[in-house]
Amino acid sequence: MIQIRISRPEDVTRQRELWRLAFGDEGAYVDNFYRTYYRPERMLLLEEDGEVQAMTAWFDTTFVVPERGRYRAAYLYAVATHPEARGRGLAGQLLAGADRIFREWDIPAVTTVPAEPSLHRFFGRNGFRECFVDGQFSLPRNGRATLLAGAALERLSPGEYRDLREELLAGTAHIDLPREALAYQAGACALAPGGGLYAVQTPHGRAALCAEGMESGELLVKELLCPPEDLDWVVERLPGLLPRWSSAWRTPEGTHPFGMLKWLDPELERSWDWSSTAYLGLAFD
Repeated sequence: MIQIRISRPEDVTRQRELWRLAFGDEGAYVDNFYRTYYRPERMLLLEEDGEVQAMTAWFDTTFVVPERGRYRAAYLYAVATHPEARGRGLAGQLLAGADRIFREWDIPAVTTVPAEPSLHRFFGRNGFRECFVDGQFSLPRNGRATLLAGAALERLSPGEYRDLREELLAGTAHIDLPREALAYQAGACALAPGGGLYAVQTPHGRAALCAEGMESGELLVKELLCPPEDLDWVVERLPGLLPRWSSAWRTPEGTHPFGMLKWLDPELERSWDWSSTAYLGLAFD
């Protein structure tokens, strides 16, 4: 018998096992999720004959569409199936069950960021379509920017980062992340020296910058938001601001396929222009 249900505190040990088996994450990274964001109702489980075999976390976000509206959106995260239970369609059943729960909770949209290219096809078979894009850039290793003065990092709290992020994304269709989600991101950033949520004063305003550690020990700028005329100015100064910077950064300006959208509201599905794109940004990937 298969049941889709909200998690309970006693499920945490099994959830951690699935997370480790599916993604290889353990220790401080997973501890950060359970410390900063987890609540039982934020994890949905597929139970088969009394054994939890699949799970997904979800973040309660808002899809902001200028001149159209703000829509509550469930961002699916850490969708995982136990290796011994794969190949039987359990993840698809979990997604369908999650849709039913979200409809009951009056959530009209679901988003996700596939962990690898092949999973775009899997989510496509389960009702998702391409929607969210970003720009992913890097400097050649032999062409790193010269160290320049004239900028300093200001560390921000999750709430301060959210306020600045929303200010900089005004007029752009995007996902507004709640403070608790950004607390999870801040905790992940703090696992690496130099990582964090920052602001930088620029010639024409302020920039928001999220730096997180990579397996190499370097820092990836997972999100760089600033007035368009200041982008080159900020990038030129990143080596001085972040000595461990990997030379890679992401911005809203780009066409790289990143995340997918599913409307659960039939009217919103019919009226949505699928040729349009939006920005999701921080996906905790």
